[in-house]
Amino acid sequence: MTARTKNTKTAPAYRCTECGWTTAKWVGRCGECQTWGTVEEAAGGTRARTRAASSVQKPAQPIAEVDSRVAAYMSTGNPEFDRVLGGGLVPGAVILMAGEPGVGKSTLLLDVAATFARGTAQNAGQNNPAHNTPAQSVQPPRPVLYITGEESAAQVKLRADRIRAIAETLYLTSETDLGTALAHIEQVNPSLLVIDSVQTLASAEVEGSAGGVTQVREVAASVIAAAKERNMCTLLVGHVTKEGTIAGPRLLEHLVDVVCQFEGDKHSNIRMLRAIKNRFGPTDEVGCFDMHEDGIAPVLDPSGMFVSSTPHPVAGTCVTVTMEGRRPLLAEVQALLDQAVAPAPRRTVSGLDSARIQMLLAVLQRRAGLNVGKLDCYVSTVGGAKIAEPAADLACVMALASAAQNKPLPRKLAVFGEVGLAGEVRAVPGIRQRIAEVGRLGFTHVLVPASPTGVGDVPEGVTVREVTTLGEALALLFPQK
Repeated sequence: MTARTKNTKTAPAYRCTECGWTTAKWVGRCGECQTWGTVEEAAGGTRARTRAASSVQKPAQPIAEVDSRVAAYMSTGNPEFDRVLGGGLVPGAVILMAGEPGVGKSTLLLDVAATFARGTAQNAGQNNPAHNTPAQSVQPPRPVLYITGEESAAQVKLRADRIRAIAETLYLTSETDLGTALAHIEQVNPSLLVIDSVQTLASAEVEGSAGGVTQVREVAASVIAAAKERNMCTLLVGHVTKEGTIAGPRLLEHLVDVVCQFEGDKHSNIRMLRAIKNRFGPTDEVGCFDMHEDGIAPVLDPSGMFVSSTPHPVAGTCVTVTMEGRRPLLAEVQALLDQAVAPAPRRTVSGLDSARIQMLLAVLQRRAGLNVGKLDCYVSTVGGAKIAEPAADLACVMALASAAQNKPLPRKLAVFGEVGLAGEVRAVPGIRQRIAEVGRLGFTHVLVPASPTGVGDVPEGVTVREVTTLGEALALLFPQK
């Protein structure tokens, strides 16, 4: 029998391709990430320790001597896209954009690529305090390479003509081989690379079909290495699964610098871009876009898109102010109560958390004495807006109370605040920003939760009333004779 040496050790025979978990025998489900069918036999029977290199090409230097101007932000020319990224594109950054099929990922990136190639974007480093670089003049045209693996070059050209995304320095190729795509990068030497999509590229040096775990890992590693070496901004399009997660290994999201989610309803023109991960900026910013037949356009002031324009006040409607990142947005909540026909009343909610509405109905009945438990309840937002923060609780309760009493709320009124189970109204962050946005859009009355720090400077012509309980808010808006 051969004795084992002290310098080597037997490696586990099986490894998870999703998270790297190892085991001595094959199992159908990974013990770490709980994914089925990802445990495969590991190559090689032994594993040696990695030794230090004999020489270092680029020695480490003190952090104070590192030139941060190399990573200055470059504006894409699309203000909403720059807002989500934290100020613009960073040289060498790799950005992954995911979204449902048909939401407009390719249209947005083609428009960004053409705008960037025309050279109309300015350096946006002065907008970020972490990059204290002076503003620069209009940039000259820069080479941009657009690699498509899902469509032919002629199909992309038709879309570019439709959305007016034509630029002299925008290069287009239809390719699915990774080696050929890397050769195109060496030939064009672009400042911006767009790959649509990462699941369509495949390497001949790696086993597996395009879109598989092994292929996606190899494609991502090769593209990221080229981007870091050339200081090339890279935009990757990623497919999503039926659960809404990004297809491929979870390692893909860890390798890239920024992960963006492009959302939208197929029945609405509004599209939202959110940053799930961002190494260069905040992850709470949201960009708003308008998808139309001539392309996609940024919406700089989307507050009015989620508020109805009825000429007369209607019972069951209330306007609230939500915070999407650091941007306050106005949204309208509509409620309808009707006599239940079935023994169990219906609860239909759109754009809000249904569990939250159930809780608010119980609070309204228990703390305010309104008998709404046996009525059918329908609550929705206007314009397809999705509200997740608790600051919309008070507006939902006021809309339900208005519908229950068939009494419309005063016009030019905005309401926000969190409602607790005891009927208290809790303070929410960003009260001053919300009041300033209400005053900018012409509202004259605001109902807010009482804050220990106060509401600050109130815009001219705006009356602010602070409440601490749900009973105070109802007595103020629905006074009893």
